[in-house]
Amino acid sequence: MPRQYWLFKSGGSMSIQVRLNVVIVNFRTPDLTLNCINSVLALKIAQPEDVVVVENASPDDSYQRLRAQLPAGVRLVRSSLNRGFGAGVNLGVVAGMHDYVLVLNPDTYFVDDSLQKALDVLAAAPAIGLVGLDLTNPDGTRQYSARRFYSMLDIVGRRTSLGRSGILRERIKRHLMVDAWAPGVPFDADWVMGTGFVVRRSIFEELSGMDESYFLYMEDVDLCARVWHSGYRVVCVPGARLVHEHQRQSAGGLMNRASRYHLQSLLRFRNKFRVPLTFPPGINGIGR
Repeated sequence: MPRQYWLFKSGGSMSIQVRLNVVIVNFRTPDLTLNCINSVLALKIAQPEDVVVVENASPDDSYQRLRAQLPAGVRLVRSSLNRGFGAGVNLGVVAGMHDYVLVLNPDTYFVDDSLQKALDVLAAAPAIGLVGLDLTNPDGTRQYSARRFYSMLDIVGRRTSLGRSGILRERIKRHLMVDAWAPGVPFDADWVMGTGFVVRRSIFEELSGMDESYFLYMEDVDLCARVWHSGYRVVCVPGARLVHEHQRQSAGGLMNRASRYHLQSLLRFRNKFRVPLTFPPGINGIGR
C-alpha cells in the first residue's frame, strides 16, 4: 500500500497560505484557457500577474483572442514554434518567480478552494517535490490521476481491448491505484497526470524542467521518475479537486494521431527508464 498520512498542527488541521505561479499552455483552446483562468482568479488561487499563459504557436486566432480577452495583469507569452507541451510548460515556468508552480491544462477549472489541501501537503513536508491533484469529471466522478510506472503488460492493457478482460482488468485497476484513494488521505504515487500538479520551483529547475524530447504524452511520467530519482517524493492529494473536461483521445485505438504520439513517447520513455515485461518496476526499479 502507498504511504499515507494526515497533517496536523496544534491539535487541528493546518492551512498554509502561499503565493504561486500558474502556467497554462494553450494550443487552439482559447475558450477553455479563458475559462480555466477565470476559475483561478475567481477563487483567488493566484494573482493575475502570477498567471502565465503560453500560446504554443496555434494555427488559429488563439493569440489574438487571448491578447484581447485575457483578464488584466495575466501575462501572455507567445512561442514562435510549437515544440510540444513540455517545452511550453518550461517556457511558462521561466516567466515566474514564486517557490511553487501550478501547471494546468486549459481544459480544467476549479470549483472550490480545495487546492489548499495540496499546498498544505507540499508546504509541510520538504521531502515532497511534486503534488498531484484529484482530477474529476464535470459530474464529480474521479479520473484516478495517480498511477504506477508501466510494465509492457500494463501498456497492452491500457492501449487495447484486452484491458477489459477479467485478468487484465485487475491489473489496470492496480495501475490506476484505485484502492489508494479510498482512505481519503495523501499517498505516494509513482507518477501523477500532468493535467494538474504543483511542483517546487527549485526542484523543477534542478531537473531542468520537463524533457522537451517528448512532444506530447509521457513528459509527466518522465518528470515524476526524475523527481523520485533526485530524492524527493511524488504525492497525490484526494479532495484537492480539479475538474477536467477532456476525454482521453489516445484511448481511441492504436491508429489515431493521439495514440501514435503516445506510442512514440512510450518508446522514448523506454529508452531512458526500465519498463519490464510483466510486473511494474516500482519507484526503486524504474531506473536502468
